[in-house]
Amino acid sequence: MRSVRARAALGATVVVAVALVGAGLAVLLVLRANLTDQAGLQAEVAAREVAGQLALDVPYDRLEMREEEDHPVQVTDEDGRVVAVSKDLEAISGTGTDQVGPAPSPAAESSTGSGDDGSDDDGRDDNGRDDDNGGHGIPGRGEVDSGDPDFSNGTATVDGDTADYRFASVRATTSAGVTLTVHAGAPLAAEQEAVGTVRGAMLIGLPVLLLVVAGVTWLVTRRALRPVEGIRREMAAITASEDLSRRVPEPGSRDEIARLARTTNETLTALEASVDRQRRFVADASHELRSPIASLRTQLEVGAAHPELLDVPGAVADTVRLQALAADLLLLARLDAGERPGRTTLDLGALVHEDVSQRTGDRIPVAVSVPDSGGFEVVGSRGQLARVIGNLLDNAERHAERAVAVSLRAERGGVVVAVTDDGTGVPPDQRERIFERFVRLDDARTRDEGGAGLGLAIARDVAARHGGRLTVDGAPEGGARFELWLPSAG
Repeated sequence: MRSVRARAALGATVVVAVALVGAGLAVLLVLRANLTDQAGLQAEVAAREVAGQLALDVPYDRLEMREEEDHPVQVTDEDGRVVAVSKDLEAISGTGTDQVGPAPSPAAESSTGSGDDGSDDDGRDDNGRDDDNGGHGIPGRGEVDSGDPDFSNGTATVDGDTADYRFASVRATTSAGVTLTVHAGAPLAAEQEAVGTVRGAMLIGLPVLLLVVAGVTWLVTRRALRPVEGIRREMAAITASEDLSRRVPEPGSRDEIARLARTTNETLTALEASVDRQRRFVADASHELRSPIASLRTQLEVGAAHPELLDVPGAVADTVRLQALAADLLLLARLDAGERPGRTTLDLGALVHEDVSQRTGDRIPVAVSVPDSGGFEVVGSRGQLARVIGNLLDNAERHAERAVAVSLRAERGGVVVAVTDDGTGVPPDQRERIFERFVRLDDARTRDEGGAGLGLAIARDVAARHGGRLTVDGAPEGGARFELWLPSAG
């Protein structure tokens, strides 16, 4: 049962089985009730025919009855004594008395056909109705009860054959005021046969239908899950081969499995790009680290062999450059690992003033333009945002000829920090490439002057982590204009 196909087939089979059993029981109950009502109606018709004859004072031995085998009849008086039965009736049950032989009362016989001055000693009026209770179900003289008859189920033995019957009891009163009850039956054999036939058909058809449902569900589920198995096999092959350029097969349908395949391929594409970026990063980082480490080692070895030739300033410069490169690499590693910036509210204008005031070694003074109106508060990491502003100013100092400027303004629910220079600018086709890691557009510059090519990449990654963006465009002075947009704290 660990298979989805097996669980789906079992679940569908159980649901269908419960539904079919419930529907089958309902059908059987309705069928039985309808057939029983029909038998009761037939019994009522037969009972009313006999009751009508009794109301007309037809003698018991001359009563005309339907076929005795189909409609056995038993007539009882007010005391429950049997006064007449149908021919060949040998035994009966369910009518209130099991007697099948007539035993008329002499008193009842003497009262037949006699009348008096309008009141009998049994408490009835001239019409034979009960004087006290207003005729609750007791018909008047020469009448048949017009109300609903009483129904019951029982058995009767006619000419040696015993069967189940539906009995209807109808009362009638003779002209002499004698109230008699006619019990007439209708066979339930048709009801029993029909119910049995339907029940047998259900017992035979239900397992077959459940097998069909289980088989169809199994086949449909297997066909539906076949693409999933293909996706699983391809993912297993990708994992084993570590070849992230492979993709899982996408079915031509537009269902959930097709969307799963497309999402899986998108994930593989993103993972491949991430792994490739990581590999390039490691390769570039090792390449960048090799030069200052080799230079520093060479200077130290020369200094060890010839102390008078030791270039201490150069060794310090290489160490500082190595330290800065290591710090950049560590920051990029934390950003790639998904490090979230802090949630401190800070004034970006004050941060710009503070960062510019600490730049004492710049070859070109930085012009700061921050409106006094304020309202430049953002939420983020003070250290990371200061690093972005510092990287942008370092890049401007590296390429400017005579002027570097930084300004702030509010724009579309955010704060914009613009850093401009009057250098050569950035060609339009290179304005996205410069944000890649270890990219230098000026190959003529030395590594010491041009840096490692990580400043702008770090700046854009930090901006993205803060929900902002970093773009570059041409400056009015002819150089480059970098704009950092960050959402306002409010």
